[in-house]
Amino acid sequence: MATKERLDVDDIEFRFRDSDEIEELRNGYAYTYQGYEIVFIMPKKDLSRQVTTIFEQIRRTDEKGNEYWSARDFSKALEYVEYRNFIPVINRAKEACLNSGQPIDYHFVHINEMISLGKGAERRVDSMKLSRYACYLIVQNGDPSKEVIALGQTYFAIQTRLQEIRQMEEYNALTSEDEKRLFLRNELRRHNLQLADAAHNAGVIDTIDYAISQNFGYKGLYGGLDAKAIHQRKRLKKSQNIFDHMGSTELAANLFRATQTEDKLRRENIEGKQKANQTHYEVGKKVRKTIQELGGTMPENLPTAENVNKLERKGVKSIKSKLPKN
Repeated sequence: MATKERLDVDDIEFRFRDSDEIEELRNGYAYTYQGYEIVFIMPKKDLSRQVTTIFEQIRRTDEKGNEYWSARDFSKALEYVEYRNFIPVINRAKEACLNSGQPIDYHFVHINEMISLGKGAERRVDSMKLSRYACYLIVQNGDPSKEVIALGQTYFAIQTRLQEIRQMEEYNALTSEDEKRLFLRNELRRHNLQLADAAHNAGVIDTIDYAISQNFGYKGLYGGLDAKAIHQRKRLKKSQNIFDHMGSTELAANLFRATQTEDKLRRENIEGKQKANQTHYEVGKKVRKTIQELGGTMPENLPTAENVNKLERKGVKSIKSKLPKN
């Protein structure tokens, strides 16, 4: 299977279903997660099932019940003959973790392991405890010519989408507009960091270039309006952050724009500022078209909200406990 043939996360369908059993479908596989039926639209290839089994087989659990993967085991699963050749991939993944705003020490934990040397002898070696998110970053930064890397990208992309479902459940548990705004603002802040990392990998290096790229996304979503025009439309001062004055509906639209742009930049290995900017514009435009087809209000016509950072000072005390733990 070539890299380009791997399962796209957009090919995963979500349907409500009561059963918890695993079943095979004519055009793929399905199982359920907390009432959602997750359908994988993919050919039934034995290697795909085998690699998924490998990733699950090497998954470990620590004394507190937390899942993790040994870096040594993971390197072998990804067909790196020598561990030293795997270390640069880990380092790139750690850099991506840092750029995404996630704590490196939480996802990449240094440990010592004992390896067998034969005839009962053992030797202590350096290794790492990798979280599921760390594994996702590693396969994203691995050698895409390796078939197992491509399949790993599919596997961990699916797990990332499942995490999004869990976060959606948390969001649906919120009852007020203020709670939803704080939740979505927090998510947008995190995903904008990940988008910046993806844009950087595509060649959008300088701060001014990233601002230009963001403007392309705004223009797509806001019907041609850039950041300056949005400020004027919303009657915001130049120093005021646009996102801090969005309601939950507008924040959700921009969150979708950010996540889908990042996903497309990485998935299609976009290279060059011009192509990255065009990608950002096209995604924003598609989000706008979706809003239009659903009969929603265009984001530039949504009301300007009070600064989201003032909400807690007004007495919204329980919100932080409901926000996702990073």
